[in-house]
Amino acid sequence: MGALLILGGRSDIGGELARRLCAGRPVVLAARGEHGMDELTSELLRNGAVSVHTLSFDAADVSTHRSVIEQATALAGEEITTAVVAFGILGDQERAEHDEAHAFDIALVDYAAQVSMLTVLADVMAKGHIVAFSSIAGWRARRTNYVYGSTKAGLDAFCQGLADRLHGSDLALITARPGFVIGSMTEGMKPAPLSVTPGVVAQAVVKAIESSSGTQSSSDSRPVSRTLWIPRKLQLLAWIMKLVPRPIWRHMPR
Repeated sequence: MGALLILGGRSDIGGELARRLCAGRPVVLAARGEHGMDELTSELLRNGAVSVHTLSFDAADVSTHRSVIEQATALAGEEITTAVVAFGILGDQERAEHDEAHAFDIALVDYAAQVSMLTVLADVMAKGHIVAFSSIAGWRARRTNYVYGSTKAGLDAFCQGLADRLHGSDLALITARPGFVIGSMTEGMKPAPLSVTPGVVAQAVVKAIESSSGTQSSSDSRPVSRTLWIPRKLQLLAWIMKLVPRPIWRHMPR
C-alpha cells in the first residue's frame, strides 16, 4: 500500500484526508514545527495507521524540499505512494496591497513553494497519487482577494500541465478545486455560496483516488489524474463567473 505523507499536517483538510487514508499504512505528518499534532497522531493510530511520525519543515525554504521528502521516506520505512500538499496561507489582502513583503510571502507559500514541492514529488515518487489544492478563487481573480486568487490561478495552470506530464505513468495527480472552505483558515469570515467543509473536500478527494485506481482495465492498472470541482455544481457557477462584465465583477464580494 505504501506510506501516506501529509505536507501541512495541522491543516484541516490534511487532517481529514489522513483520517480517511491512514488504515494499514505508515503516516508522516509534516508541518512547520512538530507541535499541535499529538491528538491527530493518536487518532490515526486508533484508526489503523501502522505508525505515525511527525516532521518539521518550512514550506518557504524551497532548498530543503527534496531532503524533506527523503526524511519522510526514511521515517516511514517504505516508499511514499500518497502525498498530500496541503500547506498554504490565506494572507491579508488589504495588507498585501501596500506591503510588498506580505504579498511576496503569499505568492511564495501558495504558489512557488507548491510548484517546488510538487516537482520534487513527481520526480521522486514511483507510483501512486499526489494531491494538490487549487481553488475557485483562482478561476477569476476578484478585487477583494486578487493576491491569493492569483496564486491559485498559477498553481492550477501548473497542475494541469503536470497532470499531462504524468499521463500514462504509474503516478497520478489529483487537483481539487473547492469553493469556500469553512475551517480554521477562514474562521470569522462569512461563508460564500456553495461553501464546503474540510470533510466534504477530503471525501471527494478520497473518492477520486479510489476511482482513479479502480477504473482501469486488467491490462493497464495505471492511475488516472483528475481535476475535481467541490461541490460539482461549483463548475457551473465558475463558467457563469467568466461571463460577468468586468465593471460588475470588480464590485463582487470575496
